[in-house]
Amino acid sequence: MRSAGAAGDRGGRPLRVAVVGGGPGGLYAAALLKRLDPARRITVWERNAPDDTFGFGVVLSDETLGGIEHADPVVYEALRAEFVRWDDIDVVHRGVRHTSGGHGFAALGRRRLLEILHERCRSLGVELRFRSEAPRPASLAETYDLVVAADGVHSATREAYAHVFRPHVATHRCRYIWLAADFAFDAFRFEIAETEYGVMQLHGYPYARPSTGAPPTSSSSSSSVGLSEPPPRSAASTVIIEMREEVWRAAGFAAPEEPASGEREPGVWSGALRESVERCAKIFEDALGGRPLRTHRSAWTTFRTVVNERWSHGNVVLLGDAAHTAHFSIGSGTKLAVEDALALAACLEEQPSLEAAAAAYEAERRPVVASTQRAARASLEWFEDLETYLDRPPRQFAFDLLTRSRRVTHDNLRLRDPHFTEAVEREFGCPPGTPPMFTPLRLRGLTLRNRVVVSPMDMYSATDGVPGDFHLVHLGARALGGAGLVMTEMVCVSAHGRITPGCTGLYTAEQTTAWERITGFVHERAPGTAIGVQLGHSGRKGSTRLMWEGMDEPLTEGAWPLVAASPIPYKPGSPTPRELTRSQLAEIREQFTAAAERAARAGFDLLELHCAHGYLLSGFLSPLTNRRTDAYGGPLSNRLRFPLEVFDAVREVWPRERPMTVRVSATDWADGGTSAEDAVGIARAFAAHGADAIDVSTGQVVAGERPEFGRSYQAPFADRIRQATGTPVITVGAISSWDDVNSLILAGRADLCALGRPHLYDPQWTLHAAAEQGYDGPGVVWPVPYRAGSRRPPTGRTDAPKPRLTLGT
Repeated sequence: MRSAGAAGDRGGRPLRVAVVGGGPGGLYAAALLKRLDPARRITVWERNAPDDTFGFGVVLSDETLGGIEHADPVVYEALRAEFVRWDDIDVVHRGVRHTSGGHGFAALGRRRLLEILHERCRSLGVELRFRSEAPRPASLAETYDLVVAADGVHSATREAYAHVFRPHVATHRCRYIWLAADFAFDAFRFEIAETEYGVMQLHGYPYARPSTGAPPTSSSSSSSVGLSEPPPRSAASTVIIEMREEVWRAAGFAAPEEPASGEREPGVWSGALRESVERCAKIFEDALGGRPLRTHRSAWTTFRTVVNERWSHGNVVLLGDAAHTAHFSIGSGTKLAVEDALALAACLEEQPSLEAAAAAYEAERRPVVASTQRAARASLEWFEDLETYLDRPPRQFAFDLLTRSRRVTHDNLRLRDPHFTEAVEREFGCPPGTPPMFTPLRLRGLTLRNRVVVSPMDMYSATDGVPGDFHLVHLGARALGGAGLVMTEMVCVSAHGRITPGCTGLYTAEQTTAWERITGFVHERAPGTAIGVQLGHSGRKGSTRLMWEGMDEPLTEGAWPLVAASPIPYKPGSPTPRELTRSQLAEIREQFTAAAERAARAGFDLLELHCAHGYLLSGFLSPLTNRRTDAYGGPLSNRLRFPLEVFDAVREVWPRERPMTVRVSATDWADGGTSAEDAVGIARAFAAHGADAIDVSTGQVVAGERPEFGRSYQAPFADRIRQATGTPVITVGAISSWDDVNSLILAGRADLCALGRPHLYDPQWTLHAAAEQGYDGPGVVWPVPYRAGSRRPPTGRTDAPKPRLTLGT
């Protein structure tokens, strides 16, 4: 393999370039690199014929088109002449169609896109080799200065250097097939079919409308910039049929001898394929107007998400699906590949060496791709779990579908289609002019005036478990800030149940009196704001230093003994806890009930039992931390036994009219940990015992976890529990904007949204959210002394006269 820094002879820029894969990304990279340096010798290898292509239509965003326009106006003008544009999305469910407008899509046929890129490459002097297998990656790397691996999701180049790229491939739960219909949908169409076998869905969009092929009259037509005129075209739409694997098999769409992977060579199982496509056309007869569906190299397959730890190795660079994939339901594959090509070409032009260019390319593209993959995963999981959402009110169902990836939000839709959004809000029960986040929610005898919760946040600032002035100011300020519910940090039920020496407690009279001072302030100075207490025991994660002195690091002085479900240390270097005996379990249960009685006397409006984040009760729930062989270990029903005993004991002493919630970790983010089915089972069990809501968090159970962070990344776990159990849920996790809160609440994914860091940044976050949305109603009340600040202060002059003339000098 050539040294990355020594490629080419023009300041390290590669002159001999091999592109493996003749898809849009590879072809566009070849055209750009040749255009930037005509002296380059560029060869593209494509194993298929020029007109062999998978799929039918391609959707590109205005953002991507803008990049193409600046980089290569010739290609841009050719694409512009071909695009079919539309604004509407139709959602058809149980015979009712709801339309949302203002979205803005552009699509063209994939075959036509390839023709444009083929022609552009040839006109620039790129060598295209069709029906040709590329030489082995090692041979290409020795012969060429740069090898662009654009050889798709099954990339042989990536596999040849798998030890370097370290790919991770996740296979998902739905089967789908790319088809076409010879007419143009009026809109992007999602249609749901509830069959005797299960739920199926259609994704459809137009990519061609009839044309005569007459030459354009514009001076910027394709012919005037060097590409031939487009041929006459007929109307056509892409149609994707998708369903869960078990539905696909129950419907008999798989040939009996078909491999489990669903992969096949063209022509194999054609009879079974033809029959299944005809059946799909019958199932979605209304959407298709009775028209047949067309195939071309079509096959039932499962989507695979590809992630690579590295994108380059020496002079080999991954591009497009070889580097990453994102589910088709957000229309991203071709878009990402084309954007990769733009970035790679720019970095090669800007950087002094290939090594620097490859690093800059990955640094630029990786965050964009990671964001897209998070959105795509949220979208594909929504469709995988589609059956759980079918009973939502019709417009809310449509709103949920439109916002499933979290890229389209309540505010986006309100701007794009205010009539549709207002109709969803009316159906939800929002009074006129009231954002969803400012609608009330009743839990037992407590009515929260809005859906915002100040999340429990450990402050590590108590002395001997007693909350002081800091806690009064901290919690009091956030109560004055407008949230419907303010939660304490985890309040420990015993001195040995603390996480750190700075944690608060409710195991002495002095602590009770101190908490009563805080709840009294909230009730007197922030009337209408509820304050809740979270009770917990640290378990094996206790006896550690203050967070800023070394989070989860053991104390060097004053340590206390640890107890847990099983004698498993939290991480290397942590002390090993003692396994709790039955008598000790009874003692801890009594500590919880005593703390709950003190909490009631202290005036808390709501009590939350902390069964998450690897603390004591969470340690019983997770199979990674509970290795017991008695009645409290083994199957989930046994692992639930002690947490439920504690819940029942606390519920017995907690005032009947006051609600109780339970915080759970819905996944451990680690192999062998709490599964999605476990999480639903845990939530269902607590609800059956009287929990009024489930506070759904994730992780922090084992030190080796691998969370998938991102905006609102924990919301899907709450959504799943809400749909499966019918119990109200609180969702948490990187919710940072009022738009996120409105979207989650209106879509029916959560009943309350808990925010931590935003309330550290801005204690008046909820008041400011109301001001920014122009809301002034019962859902949020400005404290009388603060009312003068209820309008955003001016930031500078905005009425200066605009310049009318620019005079030469």
